[in-house]
Amino acid sequence: MKHDSVSTIPKERLHLAAAYRLIAHFGLDDSIFTHISARAPKEEAEHGFLINPYGLRFDEVTASNLVTVDLDGNILRDEFGKGINAAGFTIHSAVHAARPEVGCVLHTHTVAGVAISSIKEGILPLNQWSLQFHNRVATHEYEGIALDLAERERLVADLGKAKTMILRNHGLLTCGGTVGEAFALMYNLERTCKAQLALMSSGAALNTVPEELAEFTAQQYETMTEERGNPDVPDPEWEAYLRLALKHYPDLSE
Repeated sequence: MKHDSVSTIPKERLHLAAAYRLIAHFGLDDSIFTHISARAPKEEAEHGFLINPYGLRFDEVTASNLVTVDLDGNILRDEFGKGINAAGFTIHSAVHAARPEVGCVLHTHTVAGVAISSIKEGILPLNQWSLQFHNRVATHEYEGIALDLAERERLVADLGKAKTMILRNHGLLTCGGTVGEAFALMYNLERTCKAQLALMSSGAALNTVPEELAEFTAQQYETMTEERGNPDVPDPEWEAYLRLALKHYPDLSE
């Protein structure tokens, strides 16, 4: 896809700004809190990442006002001038430091995600949406607001090589090789949580998918999406979402 007006913007900045607008568009944001981060362009930081400026709503984030920060917390670029949220740095720096293959980390506090994070069962194998995540969701126990940098070691140990995580009593986290992969995982994880809550609240008997079939379907998903996190491979779904973001929120490229 081509957008002449945005051709000079670093891809990392454009795609991350689009993800912020899309999270707001779909109602998955939480005031000025929660975060999406992406590895910074090499010319901005060798081992740094981009994240939202503290104090801006997701619908105010643009490609240019994203903050560049290194893994030690040093602010390298901050046009808005308010720094970043400390809890966001704790979570996102932990994953970027431990997982060099991860290009984007996305964290939400939605009603559905927080609700599922607060029940012992976690995600149940109830439908095709949920089977994408069968036996593939890590969990991290709640330790309070993530201000203690020592929590980073425990968080990444719990995450392991997973791409999705339930932060107990807190919310959801996804990571991907690209912004598009992390966004798609979160969008589908959110729908999974919503569907499960709807089923549980209905009072009807739950018809869970048998383990063997659930695992088979999860492997099908992995085969279908194995190239999604490769930045050198086209991602038609993310391109469609990017078009939506640029159509409705052209100022994101500012």
